[in-house]
Amino acid sequence: MIKKLFVLSGLIAFIGLSAQKTHKVVKGDTPYNVAKKYGITIDEFYKLNPKTKDGSLAIGQVLNVKSSSAPAQKVQTSETKAKEFGKIVLQPKQTIYGITKQYKISESDLRKLNPDLDSHTKIGDEITLPLDSIKKYGGTQTAVVEQPATVTPTNNRTKIDSGNERTSPSVQNDEYVTYTVESGDTVFSIVNKYGVTIDELIALNPDLAKGLKTGMVLKIKKLDPAYVKKNGDALNVVLMLPFGYSANDSQYRAMALDFLTGAKLAIERNAGNGQKLDVKIVDSGSEASFRNSLTQINPNNTDLVIGPFFKSNVVDLLDFTKNQKIPVVSPFANAPELHNYSNLVILETSDQTYADKIVEEVKAVYSNQKIYIVADAKKDNANYLKAGFEKTLKNATVTVVNSAAEIQLDQNMMTGQSAPVIAVLANDNDAVGEAFANRVIALSKEVQGLKAFSMYSVSSFEKKADDLVMANLVYLMDRKIDPDGNFEKEILAAYKAKYCKTPGKYAVIGFDVVNDMLTRENKKGEIFKQMNKVQTQLATKFEFERVKANGAYINKGFRVIRLTP
Repeated sequence: MIKKLFVLSGLIAFIGLSAQKTHKVVKGDTPYNVAKKYGITIDEFYKLNPKTKDGSLAIGQVLNVKSSSAPAQKVQTSETKAKEFGKIVLQPKQTIYGITKQYKISESDLRKLNPDLDSHTKIGDEITLPLDSIKKYGGTQTAVVEQPATVTPTNNRTKIDSGNERTSPSVQNDEYVTYTVESGDTVFSIVNKYGVTIDELIALNPDLAKGLKTGMVLKIKKLDPAYVKKNGDALNVVLMLPFGYSANDSQYRAMALDFLTGAKLAIERNAGNGQKLDVKIVDSGSEASFRNSLTQINPNNTDLVIGPFFKSNVVDLLDFTKNQKIPVVSPFANAPELHNYSNLVILETSDQTYADKIVEEVKAVYSNQKIYIVADAKKDNANYLKAGFEKTLKNATVTVVNSAAEIQLDQNMMTGQSAPVIAVLANDNDAVGEAFANRVIALSKEVQGLKAFSMYSVSSFEKKADDLVMANLVYLMDRKIDPDGNFEKEILAAYKAKYCKTPGKYAVIGFDVVNDMLTRENKKGEIFKQMNKVQTQLATKFEFERVKANGAYINKGFRVIRLTP
């Protein structure tokens, strides 16, 4: 009788467990460990519990888990015991077996921390390990730590800083797109942004089972294979410039010729340093006649194309080279419809990037001042800035105006005295910029604490720099030559010796674009394996980012100029 009762009670318990379809949240629960506990995927978990898509759970909340079997046993491994992780850099003769022995970790736990371990066992590769193990058993080999960026003053009043201290997707070990988690991110927002499934994300990032944390570096998706040059030692480069001879159109000829002078200096410089180059210059005609120029390109014997200048032509070229995936560099065109091409490098920094930086700068000094934005005729940038301020700043009062004359000082309700405001220029017109400079100078003489910002550099800013110091002006530039830099002095002297003049705007761009691309090429022509390096050329900062997994490389680089008292 007792035996029958035991069997019956065991059967009842088993049936009850099998039928279990809910879970009550306790302290420490996350979507990942609950899903894992009940043997369901995280995608299934979110389908069963759509209100948890932001990743947050409340203690006592009842979740659907749709379990058909007993909860999985929690296995305590060295991975789950470790609270923190670090990375070691592989040294000569280090092997997987040697790592397991030295750091007292099983091979299975090592592979859980490094899912792609077999492809990352070259000298210089990084391996994730429990931080305690590195400290205890690493000897002279310590965890990898990134060094902070520096700010370089050019004189006692004007400071140029690197800008771009932002979280961004990057290339890690040249094989994966990675993303550093920011405050406010959720797993759902990340997978939506990059077009991957939650299960794919967790497979690449086992630590997600412990929850999403700010600062966590996530692997997003494996990159397309790197392009490798096709024939021989020489890199076959094509420059496509709109001279317009073939189309009888001289509209952009001066720009193209100026660009070419800078490009030739960069080519000669790299060839003189031992790089083997075979360069072909193609007249891309006019925008309408561009397709005729494609007949001058042999896609089976071309390793890099720099140009053309116009968006529609860039699309035509990408279509022409789609089978070979030849790297294409767009010096000026930047549009959302270009961002999906994995073999495209976009060099022009977008207005949105500048606007985001201005919002960040204003946030750092904001203390309930009124904000005025001087717009251009379209008001696109001004409206984008206004939305950014209202989202980022608490109770912000933001006014978009058509001219600098409309910027007015605020009035202190208690004292009746004038109070400072924040003035922002979202117009790149020189005349509007000069009026903006004059207005903020005048207002800064009436009241202390006024702060001025500009998305763009206009000519009057340098001319009036001493007076604009009182307005604490901060403005952005896509290009800025440091006249005191040794590299800059060398290039400027070489250009003047070659052409008997200083380089114009497009000559500077021509040098910067071509020199940057050629210096990223290794002997195999694997330019995309070098795109994660930040480089500043004669005037331009290049900091490339893939905003979409396997999408285009887009330059997010700019210079921040601060006029300080």
